[in-house]
Amino acid sequence: MKGNKVEKILLHGTMIFSVIILAILLRRKKTSIKDWILAYLINGFTNGIIDHVLTTHKKVLKYPVRYFPKLFKLNVAFDFLVYPTFTVFFNQWTDKDKPKAILFKLLTLTVPLNLLELLIEKKTNLVTWRKGWKWYYSFVAMTMKSLITKGFVVFVGKVSDKQNNYLK
Repeated sequence: MKGNKVEKILLHGTMIFSVIILAILLRRKKTSIKDWILAYLINGFTNGIIDHVLTTHKKVLKYPVRYFPKLFKLNVAFDFLVYPTFTVFFNQWTDKDKPKAILFKLLTLTVPLNLLELLIEKKTNLVTWRKGWKWYYSFVAMTMKSLITKGFVVFVGKVSDKQNNYLK
């Protein structure tokens, strides 16, 4: 991993913070852990696919300082740990909410996160936007992806509940 000291500290700090938060979130007894693991895995899997397309084929994003630079062009830390952890938190926080509350809570998370991404893009070498990539593409993509993941987790939960009731 090449890069200056600030980027490495930010990257390592974010990884450590995310691991701690994820451990706390997965130990909560709020509901079944299967929902949170499902949200985490769906998010991580789709992040990898989307980021691969954006970094390798479209070449609109670049991560100059990243883990495993010889293996991946994508941001392994964000795609497979930070954003999936964010998704688990979001799904737990909105577990029993109605659509308006879900959207409001999502915006209270994605707006600051995207402002942080904008700041990181401007001030560090962790992410570089290329070929006309704008902050609002990230914002819309993250918001929509979070809603789709939430919808999928809710759908799977309802199907699971129906199957469990059918078997009783």
